[in-house]
Amino acid sequence: MRFDLTDTRREAARKLAGACFVCKVCDGVACRGLIPGFGGVGAGSGFTNNVEALARRKLNLRVLHEEREPDTRIRLFGIDLSMPILGAAVAGVGVNKISDMTEQELADAMVLGPAAAGTLGMGGDGGDPEVFRAGLAAAEHAGGEAIVVIKPRLQPELLTRIEAAKRARVAAIAVDVDAAGLVNMAILKQKVEPKSPTQIRELVNAAGSTPLILKGIMTPDDALLAAEAGVAGIVVSNHGGRALDSTPGTADVLPAVAAAVAGRLTILADGGIRSGVDVVKMLALGADAVLVGRPLAIAAVGGGAEAVTAQLADYAAQLRVAMTLTGCSSIAQIVQHVLWDGGDA
Repeated sequence: MRFDLTDTRREAARKLAGACFVCKVCDGVACRGLIPGFGGVGAGSGFTNNVEALARRKLNLRVLHEEREPDTRIRLFGIDLSMPILGAAVAGVGVNKISDMTEQELADAMVLGPAAAGTLGMGGDGGDPEVFRAGLAAAEHAGGEAIVVIKPRLQPELLTRIEAAKRARVAAIAVDVDAAGLVNMAILKQKVEPKSPTQIRELVNAAGSTPLILKGIMTPDDALLAAEAGVAGIVVSNHGGRALDSTPGTADVLPAVAAAVAGRLTILADGGIRSGVDVVKMLALGADAVLVGRPLAIAAVGGGAEAVTAQLADYAAQLRVAMTLTGCSSIAQIVQHVLWDGGDA
């Protein structure tokens, strides 16, 4: 029996009153400035720019081909995944007023749900120490098949958390460097800072054989610095529009970032992805895989890990249809020519 995502959204809307309006189209308009909560910072333009940047891209419809059964599988950081769609880290039930869930319940849904779908979820970090503990515990529940995200804390504390993540044998460790001025961390009086290339190299060395990812890369220059510091991957992200107002949409900066470092590290991207079609667009623009945050968090609130799994399965089904209708039999075939350039295809 198929999990009912419509009922899930209704339940989430009931539980998320004040934090998220569970809009029919999650575009950041109704929740502008809603932080704490699910909105974008300030005027909310970073959030809305993400959605609009993807909407501007169009796909070439190609149906005269022999591609019958698209293969959505990829290999990422040495792990075979069923799809190029990962769960982003969403946490902080207290500060963000996320229903009546416990921190552990949310973390389990955001990590175990993707694991059941054959992909990776992420455990988070935040001003409340319970956020990191819950994310780490969820990763352990998933047998290490998860990514743990750590805020760009002062270096000694960040190094301590990297060691804790390594003991949990996680698939990868991410540092969301775009949280260097995050409102929620300031509210809870937690110190974060920008990181220098020297500090990044120290983090890479501390992570050892565990891949280290930097989340929040929005320029080719930062991408090159990350590659030179030896990171395994980056996430092209403006923190869902929650870090700095007036940032461009991630789909707008992704091509230049990818051109600067393609082949040197894994390129992930997030920001406004709401369908399998959006996944195709991001991959064609240069991402190896994508992260989805708010829609999975809404599913988690409305129906727990099972709903997160169902939402990812829905996106994977949409992705297969989009691949069929753009003539792509594998993820590797989703490249620039899939996108309409405004002229004759």
